[in-house]
Amino acid sequence: MKTDVVILAAGQGSRMKSALPKVMHKLAGKPMVQHVVDSARRLAPEGLHLVIGHEGEQVEQALAGQALSFVWQREQLGTGHAVAQAMPNIDRDSVVLVLYGDVPLTRPDTLRQLVKLASEGDLGLLTVKLDDPAGYGRIIRNAVGDVVAIVEHKDATEQEKLVREVNTGILALPSAALHEWLPRLSADNAQGEYYLTDVIAMAAEAGMRVRAIQPEAEQEVQGVNNRQQLAQLERWYQRQQAEQLMAEGVTLADPARLDIRGELQAAPDVLIDINTIFEGEVVLGEGVEIGANCIIRNARIGAGTRVEANSIIDGAVVAENAQIGPFARLRPGTEMAAGSKVGNFVETKKALIGEGSKVNHLTYIGDAEIGREVNVGAGTITCNYDGVNKSLTRIGDGAFIGSNSSLVAPIEIGAGATVGAGSTLTKAVADNQLAVARGKQVNLDSWARPQKKGS
Repeated sequence: MKTDVVILAAGQGSRMKSALPKVMHKLAGKPMVQHVVDSARRLAPEGLHLVIGHEGEQVEQALAGQALSFVWQREQLGTGHAVAQAMPNIDRDSVVLVLYGDVPLTRPDTLRQLVKLASEGDLGLLTVKLDDPAGYGRIIRNAVGDVVAIVEHKDATEQEKLVREVNTGILALPSAALHEWLPRLSADNAQGEYYLTDVIAMAAEAGMRVRAIQPEAEQEVQGVNNRQQLAQLERWYQRQQAEQLMAEGVTLADPARLDIRGELQAAPDVLIDINTIFEGEVVLGEGVEIGANCIIRNARIGAGTRVEANSIIDGAVVAENAQIGPFARLRPGTEMAAGSKVGNFVETKKALIGEGSKVNHLTYIGDAEIGREVNVGAGTITCNYDGVNKSLTRIGDGAFIGSNSSLVAPIEIGAGATVGAGSTLTKAVADNQLAVARGKQVNLDSWARPQKKGS
């Protein structure tokens, strides 16, 4: 049976104290609602319907191009009303799974269980037992344990408020039933809203079995209403990532000081020091060592490579047994071959650094192709930008670039060539040539230092 997913993301989220829609606040580097969309997409649904309202233009713009159906809820009249806005786009022979844009971490496996129940003609309901259920809708069961109703906290009796099993709001059921029941919802309650939870009683009345399942962890169904809750959920998510890495053979200096804001694949015997941030898609080969305070974004780092502290690697590909940092910055388009080195306070951009080559200190290498076993001295820069266009610098195998040199691109330095320290080169250097381009030194014996005026 096909599945349609309805994600409710129309609320204002006033407790966030923000001009940004609540569902757009980020967890692990991406908006909460994006987490929900990504999990829902793992179910391969027929349709993915996002109900938007408050500042919905921002949500629609941020998620544009993702094969989503955006549905507007112009008036905030409750969850039942929100789902009803999406129903005209959903066939009667589908299963409908209802999710929430501010409940970001429900596992796809949990959602699959709910869909399976609904595909068997039942109503699948996700519940959780809380030590403090205040504010949540209580699960009401009959004498044999079947779920027969959900009572919202504000409408519950004192006896019903003692129930610890609560509704998460996440449910799945046949679309035909929703098409029939949603028009019958009433707003005769303390909030004056159309509650989606009222369909539980309708299901029981119609003889449809209501089957509840629970998540593996309470945080799977934790919603975010303020920044404190967002921070708590962020730390829980990061701890789960850390636990998984350690189970796969990764050493973490401190699991509490690691942030993964994307997808990290790490081979066994990787070592990660404190305060490291991984963004986008990152792959670390076996035995890679990452020093403290590094940021690594959309990068591949080969086995045995060592990244020293305070380095930034962004959009780079690094081969095995390379050395990076400390305080290095590899910008997009950088490729380091095996055994190469980019040292402290070196910045690279669109640079190919050959096998065994070294760029050790205080250097900028941009739009460059560096061969094998090249040594680039401290303070060297490739002058790749003329104010309009970028140009290429090529350095052949075995070349030696003296300290404090400026290579004005486009330029080619031949294999085995040597550039004298302090040179500014504008013309090509052939293989094995020595190039020196600097002013002649003059020493003056009878020279007096300037004196301060008025002294």
